[in-house]
Amino acid sequence: MSQHAFPRRSLLTAMAAVGTASLVVSGCSADSSEESDPAPAKHTRDPLYSEANTRLVLLGTAGGPNWWNGGERAGVASAVAVGEKYYLIDAGHGVGQQIKRARLGTWDVELKGPLDALQAIFLTHLHSDHICDLNNVLNNGLANGLGRGGEKVQVWGPGNRGQLPPVSGGGPVPPPVAPENPTPGTRETVELMKRTYATDFNDRMFDNHTPHVNELFEGFDVPIPAQYLADPNLDPHPRMSPIKFYEDDRVSVSATLVQHAPVFPALAYRFDTDDGSIVFSGDTGPSENLIELATGADILVHEVMAGEWVAAGFPHPRSTQDEAVYQHMVRSHTLIEEVGSVAERAGVGTLVLNHFAPSTWPVEKWEAAKEGFSGRLVVGSDLDHIGVGTA
Repeated sequence: MSQHAFPRRSLLTAMAAVGTASLVVSGCSADSSEESDPAPAKHTRDPLYSEANTRLVLLGTAGGPNWWNGGERAGVASAVAVGEKYYLIDAGHGVGQQIKRARLGTWDVELKGPLDALQAIFLTHLHSDHICDLNNVLNNGLANGLGRGGEKVQVWGPGNRGQLPPVSGGGPVPPPVAPENPTPGTRETVELMKRTYATDFNDRMFDNHTPHVNELFEGFDVPIPAQYLADPNLDPHPRMSPIKFYEDDRVSVSATLVQHAPVFPALAYRFDTDDGSIVFSGDTGPSENLIELATGADILVHEVMAGEWVAAGFPHPRSTQDEAVYQHMVRSHTLIEEVGSVAERAGVGTLVLNHFAPSTWPVEKWEAAKEGFSGRLVVGSDLDHIGVGTA
């Protein structure tokens, strides 16, 4: 979720609104007695399981950087498993333990896995909730099987934005962090991580004879054609067709730009295997680019936000600042009442909801996303295994 694009006061307002909205929507109040409180609704359900060769695995389904009170969902991350290998999409908080809980790779032998079966990582965008545990995979990975698969793990994601976003609502421009390069892309971010944790990498290489970090992983920017990257501030979601940029003996992966302004580039991915196809929306408002990418896919994994929850946190009359935050939240994400029609237009077989905001709503409230969609709806839960093709 793109909260850091706002001035500090707006950010604090938004975070305060998150807490307020949780109280309003749940119907609880601070002075309610235990006797009058209804039994808490379940936010998730028991995980689904499939033994299909190609599987969508939901590792974490919470939306945003908040540490949700009473949340049952880990930070956003998913995997595409093909046979005994898997590909990681985003790396939200808790992803390492979730990979083990999902029984991917050599999950039951200490030190040898589960990252021994990790083939590549794909980042939809560089917001904290999508990459905060990337270091735990790449750095702690030395003790959890990274490098045992025999090939360097490629980390793919958006490139350098090229310029800072405008200040929301106008006003003075704050001093940027790292002004010499304030918007590094994936390749640069991975290289900067190597430098940040050089003490650890060098200690383990010199003392434990671990491989050099450059032999373990490398960052790459998804090669979106330059004409679509020309103006991130005025045209952050230009119409484009998908580009295929990655292929091995199990999957081919395509990408397109989606609407998560002012974050740019923000990407959606499509994974095609011999068994079928899985598409990940990333964080986005409704997007024609995404619909083209997802056309005919077996599974569309799509983020979702509750407009009712956002509105409860920003009641009328809104200040200019609150209105800016509210408009950003509802425009750069897809609301419950919008997501079904996106899936229907793409003609996908199964719509899987993910990246829930708020992550503390009960499953039943998200089922309203079925409106306008004639296929199968799955309100995602952590550790779901959903098969593509025959089991």
